[in-house]
Amino acid sequence: MPATKIVIDIPGENPYDVRIGDGLLEGIGPYCKKIEGLEGAPSVLVLSDSNVAPLYLEAAKSSLQNVGYKVSDIVVPAGEDAKSLSVASEVWEAMAQLSLTRDCFAVALGGGVVGDLTGFAASTYMRGIKFVQAPTTLLSMVDSSVGGKTGVNLSAGKNLVGTFMQPSYVCASIDTLSTLDDREWACGCAEIAKSSVIDSNDFFFWMLENADALWERDPEAVKGAIERSVVFKANVVAQDKTESKGVRECLNYGHTLAHAIEKLAGYGTYSHGATVAEGMRFAAFLGERIIGTDSDFAASQAELLTSLGLPYLDWYADARDIVEIMKTDKKSRGGKIRFVLVEDVAKWSLVEVDDDTLCQALEDYFAFKRDIVDSGSM
Repeated sequence: MPATKIVIDIPGENPYDVRIGDGLLEGIGPYCKKIEGLEGAPSVLVLSDSNVAPLYLEAAKSSLQNVGYKVSDIVVPAGEDAKSLSVASEVWEAMAQLSLTRDCFAVALGGGVVGDLTGFAASTYMRGIKFVQAPTTLLSMVDSSVGGKTGVNLSAGKNLVGTFMQPSYVCASIDTLSTLDDREWACGCAEIAKSSVIDSNDFFFWMLENADALWERDPEAVKGAIERSVVFKANVVAQDKTESKGVRECLNYGHTLAHAIEKLAGYGTYSHGATVAEGMRFAAFLGERIIGTDSDFAASQAELLTSLGLPYLDWYADARDIVEIMKTDKKSRGGKIRFVLVEDVAKWSLVEVDDDTLCQALEDYFAFKRDIVDSGSM
C-alpha cells in the first residue's frame, strides 16, 4: 500500500506531516533532510526503550546516519515507570553530555511512554529543541504522537507535569505493529473507538462494520482506522491547541475513570486502552442517568468495545477512593469532578458531577457489571 500523508496545520504552529504506511522507518533520515529546521542539524538523539530498541533502533539510526547526521541513542526501561521526572532528568543530563545544541533534534522511537518522555525532554532542554515522533504501537500512532502533548507522571497521578510542543514530523511505519501482542493491539483499538464516538456517525458506523477486520489486523482496515483517527485528532487540536477553549477536552472521553483505575490498581496492571474502554462504558452508564444518553448508543458502544478485545474489567474499588483520585484529574476545577459525557455519537459535553451522585453511580455500575461478569456475557 502506498503511504498516506496527512498535514497537521495548527494555527500559530509550523505545519507538519504525518506519514502512514509500510517501510517508512527505513526512510526516516532522508525525509528529515527535507524538513525545514531539521535538514541542517549536526546531531540527532534517538530515544527508545528496552522492548523497541532491539527491534528497530539500528534501522532508524542507520537511516539517519546514511544522510549525514551524527546519531546517538538512549534506551530507557520499558514501561510506565520510565515516564517520570527522574528518568527525564537522566535524559537531560545525557543530552548535555552529548553536547546537543538548539539546532539538534530528538527522535522518539517507541510507544506513548517514549513519545511523551522524549517530547517533554526535548521541549524543556535548552528551552526547546525540535523532535520527531516515530511511533511503533497502534495507540501511539492514533493518539499520543499527534497533537503536541508531552509529559511525565507524578506519584499523585498521570501526566501532571508536561508541555505542549508539536513534533516536526510523525513517521508512522505500520510494519512495526506486527510485533504487538493482543493486549497492546486492544489498547490502540480503544483509542480508535473513543475517537469514532466523539467524531461522527460516519466514523462510528465504519468502526462497527470494520471492528472484526481491525481486530484481525486486516491491512486496509488498520490503515483506514489510523488515518481516520489522525484526521479527527488533528481537527480537534487545530481548534484548541492547548486545551484552553474546552474543545480538546473531548479527547479525554473515558479517561477520568481510566486514570483512577490505573493509579488504584497500580500502573501496568491493566493496559491504558483497557482502562479507557472501562471509562467509556462507565461514562455511558453515568450519562444515561444524568444527561439522557441514548440507550441504543450505549449498547452499540459496548458491542464495539467487546468486538475489539475490550470486555468489562473484572475490577472494583471503594467508590469514595475512586472519587478522591478523580479530583486530581486535569479536568477537575476547584475540587469538582467533570466528565466528558456523550448523549449520542458526536454529541458530547463536559459535565460537573457532584461527589454523592458519582459515588452512587459507581456503586450501581459495579453491581450492574458484576451481573454481566458473573454471567459470562462480558
